[in-house]
Amino acid sequence: MNRLSIAIVTYAPNLSVLKETLARLQAALMHAWQHGFLVEARLTLVDNGPGVDWRDRLQGLIDAAELPATVALLSGHGNIGYGAGHNLALTRHGLDCHLILNPDVLMEEDTLSMGLSFLAAYPEAGLLAPAVWGSDGQRQYLCRAYPTVLDLVLRGFAPGWLKRRFRVHLERYELRDRIGDAICWDPPLVSGCFMLARRDALLGIGGFDPAYFLYFEDYDLSLRLARHTRLVYVPAMKIMHLGGHAARKGWRHTGLFLRAARLFFNRHGWRWW
Repeated sequence: MNRLSIAIVTYAPNLSVLKETLARLQAALMHAWQHGFLVEARLTLVDNGPGVDWRDRLQGLIDAAELPATVALLSGHGNIGYGAGHNLALTRHGLDCHLILNPDVLMEEDTLSMGLSFLAAYPEAGLLAPAVWGSDGQRQYLCRAYPTVLDLVLRGFAPGWLKRRFRVHLERYELRDRIGDAICWDPPLVSGCFMLARRDALLGIGGFDPAYFLYFEDYDLSLRLARHTRLVYVPAMKIMHLGGHAARKGWRHTGLFLRAARLFFNRHGWRWW
């Protein structure tokens, strides 16, 4: 049996996508309840802004979702960053497990049941990453090797012909030889769009480092967490991720990405290629 807290951090989200995210969450929670993997659930939706107008819209959305969970909306604190927003939710409830969930992630009905049962069976596992697909039906490789500067430049900014030239290099970074239909223990880095973790493990490292306003906070957390517990890719957990691609979001996001990359490499070590 498990008690689960869930955190979603938003900043001016696409409300129709968030509505679908909550609907999928509702179905997954019901499945876990019905199959005995869950006895309590609490959702914290953290509204990072902008402005005060979002609160009523978000409150209406979570009220309409009729989730089988205690639900709280945190709003009015402004845009404190992705990691800091998640830390607000992490410290609210003393439950067994904690789900870090993006507002643009759609999970399968049995995803939570599969994850909670895995954590119950393997006490050495501290954080689980799912199998991920995009809206185009293509697998997304969001478990990664430690990045080089070349990896990040190629993935974020290179044209298609250049990516194809460095295909082998990028496939190494994306762990394509390890990530598929089999469980993979100890991937170096996992994506923050969906992290199912033991709450004590996250609290033991202080959660996310708030110095990362946006981007690389998940990579930093992965490295720090792996010193104390094990990360696991569990393909029985399946999600669709609709976001990503900082370079396509404009110069501001590109600037935030580059700033976070510099902070990450300064703290954990530079690798150029």
